Amino acid sequence: MKRPLRFWSIVVAGLVVLGLLGSRLFLDWYMRAATANPEFFADEIAHFAVTDRDHPPPERPIVFVGSSSIRFWDTLQKDMAPLPVLNRGFGGAQLSHVIHFVDRTVIQYRPRAVVLYAGDNDLDERTGKTAEDVARDFRTFVSIVQAAVPDVRIYYLSIKPSRLRWSDWPRQQKANAEISALCAGDPCLGYIDIATSMLAAVEPPPRSFFRFDGLHLSAKGYALWTGIIKSRLQKDLGESGQSTHQG
Repeated sequence: MKRPLRFWSIVVAGLVVLGLLGSRLFLDWYMRAATANPEFFADEIAHFAVTDRDHPPPERPIVFVGSSSIRFWDTLQKDMAPLPVLNRGFGGAQLSHVIHFVDRTVIQYRPRAVVLYAGDNDLDERTGKTAEDVARDFRTFVSIVQAAVPDVRIYYLSIKPSRLRWSDWPRQQKANAEISALCAGDPCLGYIDIATSMLAAVEPPPRSFFRFDGLHLSAKGYALWTGIIKSRLQKDLGESGQSTHQG
């Protein structure tokens, strides 16, 4: 028997609702499980050793480390050329995960500089973390890396405003302000503000800066980041990243 169009409309609507509910439940589980388990991304970290074997990293690179905003930056090496960069972004990392794996993602490379993007996932409401937690974890990260590589320069990329997490923006702004103040008090630290430019035209930031999910960056979003970050690194480290000028 041929079903009426209304019937199929109801079926499709039901499937969409189930899909959204399933996605929500998965994200709830993912954020809570990742927050509770420092080894949550261990498989991804192990894969870096394979990558290093097959493609030896540059000597004393500029290590980009952090969450998926770094991990998905597939054009990083090309975008930052001729700076010697290494992408060590993983999963949906929180700062606690970056700290847990810091030996294997940062210190072993004896980087001349580190560019850190983390804190975005930390302030998701499901983690229970605060802006103060993010700032504290940043201080911990800095102390560990500076103790192992005394001449390193560490840059913190401000937490980005996004369409998906726009309700989190006040907490993200607070974390950004606290970390910016920390960086201002240490000549070996640098705070790179990518948020202001993302919000220059409209709030929340334009859809064109993001993929379909409103969270992860599009090519246009990465192009914006490239212009800001590369110019800062070249100013401080020299055009090819070889200088140790602290600027």
